[in-house]
Amino acid sequence: MRRHPSLCHRALLLAVFAAAACRGLDARDPAGKESKPRLKREFTMKTLGGRQLWGDVAFFRGFRIQHNVLTGHYRLLDSDDYRHASGTLEKCQQKLAALKKELKLKPMSGKAVVVVHGILRSSKSFDRMCQRLKKEGYTVVAFDYPSTRFDIPKSAEYLHKVVESLEGIEEIHFVVHSMGGLIVRQYRGKHKDKRVKRMVMLGVPNNGAQLADRFRKLGLYRALFGPAGQQLGTDPKGLIATLPVPDFEFAVIAGSRGTLNGYNPLIPGDDDGTVSVASTRLPGAADFLTVKGLHSFLMGHREVIDATLRFLGEGKLRKNGARHSIQKLKARSKKTD
Repeated sequence: MRRHPSLCHRALLLAVFAAAACRGLDARDPAGKESKPRLKREFTMKTLGGRQLWGDVAFFRGFRIQHNVLTGHYRLLDSDDYRHASGTLEKCQQKLAALKKELKLKPMSGKAVVVVHGILRSSKSFDRMCQRLKKEGYTVVAFDYPSTRFDIPKSAEYLHKVVESLEGIEEIHFVVHSMGGLIVRQYRGKHKDKRVKRMVMLGVPNNGAQLADRFRKLGLYRALFGPAGQQLGTDPKGLIATLPVPDFEFAVIAGSRGTLNGYNPLIPGDDDGTVSVASTRLPGAADFLTVKGLHSFLMGHREVIDATLRFLGEGKLRKNGARHSIQKLKARSKKTD
C-alpha cells in the first residue's frame, strides 16, 4: 500500500520541529558547573552561536580552538564560549599558550571522554551526561563539528585533530549519539590511537536510517541535513556499509517504545522515533541494551547515563553484570576447487 505524500511531509516536519526544540535545549547552561580559574574578560566577547559553521581542532582544559568552515579563520573559546582570540591558527595557539601561563594551568592527564553529537545538534545536548562524567573524574571533551556542512569523512578529520591535541591524556573513551557514532567509526578506519579504550553508542544508525531513505530526495531535507544527510541511508553500497566495526570495546544502547511497531509508523519494527532498534545493532558489540525513550533525549536519560558510566568503568551496561553481546558475523569461507 502506498503512503500518501502528505503523511511523509508531515512526518519530516515533525522530525525537524523535534530537532529544533532539542537545539533550544542544547543552548541551556549546565547545572552545577565545575570550579575553574577566573578569567580576565575585559577584551573578550561571548559568541552568538553559529555552531554549524565551526569545527573543533584542539582542546585543552575546556579551551577550544575552532575552525570556521566558511571563512577559514580560527577562534579560541573558553568553556563558557567567550572568545579570547580570532584569526590564524597560530595566533589562537599563541594566545592559548599565554593563558596556560597566566592561569598556571597544569598539563592534562588521566582519562578523557569525548562526546560526539549527532546531525543538527551540538555538544550542549550532552550537558547532563557531561556533568555526571566530570563528577566521576573524567576530563570531558565536548566536541563540536559542522554536522550539516560537510560529509561524514570530512567531519571525522575534525575529530582526529581534537584527539591528537589531547596531550598528556592516558586513556580515551567515546560517548556518541546518532550520526556521532558513524563519525567515530569513520575516524577509526583512518586513524589509530592506542589510548582509545571504550565507546558507548546511543541511538546510532549503524545499519542506516530508513527515514533518510524516504526523505533524502526532498529539497527541505537536503537543505537542512546537508551532505552528511545523504550518507545516512541503508544503501548496501553506501558509506555506512563501508565503515569498519570499531577495533576496541564498545556497547550499544537503543531507544525504543517496547512494542512491535515503535513510535514512528514510517519505520519498520520498534524504534526511538528516528532510528529503528534493529539498525543500532552492530555485530561485535560487547553489550547491548534497550531503554524506553525517544531518540533526541537519550543523552539525558537517567538509565542511559547510569549504564554509560558503568560500561566506561566496568565494561558492562547492567547493574547485575550480565552482558548481552552482539556476535560478530562469521567471515564467508572461500570456495576451493
